[in-house]
Amino acid sequence: MKPVPAPTAVTKPYWDAAREGRLLLQRCTSCGAVTHYPRPLCPSCWSSALEWVDASGRGRVHSATVVHHPPSPAFPVPYVLAIVELEEGPRMMANVLGGAPVGIGAAVRLTFERRGDFALPQFELVD
Repeated sequence: MKPVPAPTAVTKPYWDAAREGRLLLQRCTSCGAVTHYPRPLCPSCWSSALEWVDASGRGRVHSATVVHHPPSPAFPVPYVLAIVELEEGPRMMANVLGGAPVGIGAAVRLTFERRGDFALPQFELVD
């Protein structure tokens, strides 16, 4: 069985939105920086004045690799693990579905993988 997240007070809004099929990012109301992954302080100015904003779900592949040796038997291989630069600016790591090599700069859109009560952000190539 694939692992599921362990939400904290900081990440709970993120996982609740994912369950609804939405990707939330944090935006600092002090400096305007948009960040991912959820954290208690802005990594740009260290302010705690963070708000949640909906992401577009669109991005481009910044880097990618094809995984051939799974971290556990629960993960069928091969799969593509990528760093996606979101339209809003931050980068996030996620799978790109389909298993084929993915080109740098390829356009992707958000989808979600259900795991029990959770939904994990994944991406798929845009034709």
